[in-house]
Amino acid sequence: MNGPLVVALLAAAGLAASSCREAPPVPQPAAPAVAVPRGTIRGHARLAGTPPRNSTIRLDADPVCIQAGGGRTAVQQTIVVDADGRLANVFVQLPGSFPATAAPTEPVRIDQRGCLYTPRVVGIRIGQPLRVSNSDHGLHNVHGISTGTDGFNVAQPLVGMTNEFRLKTEGILRLKCDVHPWMIAFIGVVSHPYFAVTGAEGMFEIRDVPAGVQTIQAWHERLGVMTVSARVEADGVAEVEIVYSTQEHGK
Repeated sequence: MNGPLVVALLAAAGLAASSCREAPPVPQPAAPAVAVPRGTIRGHARLAGTPPRNSTIRLDADPVCIQAGGGRTAVQQTIVVDADGRLANVFVQLPGSFPATAAPTEPVRIDQRGCLYTPRVVGIRIGQPLRVSNSDHGLHNVHGISTGTDGFNVAQPLVGMTNEFRLKTEGILRLKCDVHPWMIAFIGVVSHPYFAVTGAEGMFEIRDVPAGVQTIQAWHERLGVMTVSARVEADGVAEVEIVYSTQEHGK
């Protein structure tokens, strides 16, 4: 065989072998995402027994508060129940660890109006904006007291002022105004989306909860912590009742 022809054939064979060795692996199709069965927890909080009387606030300590509040006194909203004893302002959550999801970008808002914080109890995700505003024509300060590293204290001397905070520690953050010591609010901070606050009729609902037995933890500023459990079925609704007792809590 002709020498140059042999060399050419060998070179071609070498290139072909090299090409075969360097061929990228064929990509494998991604495994289909497994849908997690989910359901809803719906319920209410109730206070059994005669509710204690809320204290009276003397707004005449500050003329601005008299004008903003429409009178010289107001009632502290520590325990708010309807005619059936259903309890408002209970922070409800599922304690435990859940897969990480992005926090909402929409801020949770608290206003200082009539020398009171409104709303009194809110829930928020770690990293979600907390926006606190002053709607009164007088000085307030926003003092956040946390068991973690989320404490802050800023003055809002003018109507319309707003400050924004991002909380990093789970737990209950207490908000107060040092100028008006009766002004308080509470912020339940969690790392997951499974929480709610009972409304005026004591009702709450938590959606898209992973199916299975779930622990539900309720917190109230005066009545403390209660825990119940419920089995959540796929596409179902688990009904729960959280019952506080004035007698059990010595109130």
